[in-house]
Amino acid sequence: MSGGSGFLSVAGAAKTFGAATVLDGVDLSMGRGEFISLLGPSGCGKTTLLRIVAGLMAPDQGKVALDGQDITRRPPHKRDVSVVFQNYALFPHLSVAENVAFGLKARGAPRDEIAPTVAKYLGLVQMSAFAGRSIKALSGGQQQRVAVARALAVGPKLLLLDEPFSALDRKLREAMQIDLKRILRDVGTTAIFVTHDQDEALTMSDRIAVMYAGRIEQLGTPAEIYHQPATPFALGFVGLSTRLPGKVTEAADGMVTVETAAGSLRARANFLPGSPVLLGIRPERMVIGHDKANRIEAPLADAAFQGARVQLHFHAPEDSQILVETPVLPADAGPGTKLKLSWDVEDTLVYPAAVASP
Repeated sequence: MSGGSGFLSVAGAAKTFGAATVLDGVDLSMGRGEFISLLGPSGCGKTTLLRIVAGLMAPDQGKVALDGQDITRRPPHKRDVSVVFQNYALFPHLSVAENVAFGLKARGAPRDEIAPTVAKYLGLVQMSAFAGRSIKALSGGQQQRVAVARALAVGPKLLLLDEPFSALDRKLREAMQIDLKRILRDVGTTAIFVTHDQDEALTMSDRIAVMYAGRIEQLGTPAEIYHQPATPFALGFVGLSTRLPGKVTEAADGMVTVETAAGSLRARANFLPGSPVLLGIRPERMVIGHDKANRIEAPLADAAFQGARVQLHFHAPEDSQILVETPVLPADAGPGTKLKLSWDVEDTLVYPAAVASP
């Protein structure tokens, strides 16, 4: 895998439907063997971008190139791209093996290569024992595995997956995420995965493109997206956070002091005094007690036990949110208890307050 080397390149992709701009000049480049997730809320443009790459929709503007070839106007069946749809799109009148063989036959694969290829990919998705079964006799998870095997069997240069796990229950969905990641790594397939599920994107991806309002807000590794979100939207959509609006009162040597409704706080950033800003802190970076440099107090609103951690929600001023994740809830803490909270200056993220957030 070589991130961003241009095996697939989307340049200036734009699409409108009536008065609505669905894609607003999107650029995306990915390397051979890379797995990128398009992550964002409904209507952000992620499926439209996928369909343009697949050739199922033409861009109003822009260019798509794959492995050095301009495929912008090339029909879908001549792009060397496979798609796994949300509803799987399997043929109910064909057996499992016949479904996997369908694309090979359509592409004119030699007859003596079809059966071994079908066997190989059914084995890869752990469905060998179901080769003769009817599609109707399979569970949703099994059908998904067959859809993946069918897509991979033709040896595409690029695999596109449009929310393929959305119909599965949580436990099965999580198992399929790990399985698909393993399968694609074993095969070395380049893939784009569309999802609105942040945990899914963080689990599976080499890089994540966070999309909002027809644009890519941030493109980075899962760790970069989570620990260094580039915008308030990325901060709010990926993971949980404490959010405190305020105004810069002092600025010197790459440090700012920000006055918020919860108190005066410090951060590493470059803003002029008087600038309205938004502070963000990931909840696991905050601790109970005043052991660290940035300190506030807030009354506890509720506590949610989540196994390995307890999620604490606090009463906060309007437009603010105070959220802490801790291994153990203090024994004497209940709703209304005022707790001291603190975190490191380095863990304080700062954004211009004028940037739109979810």
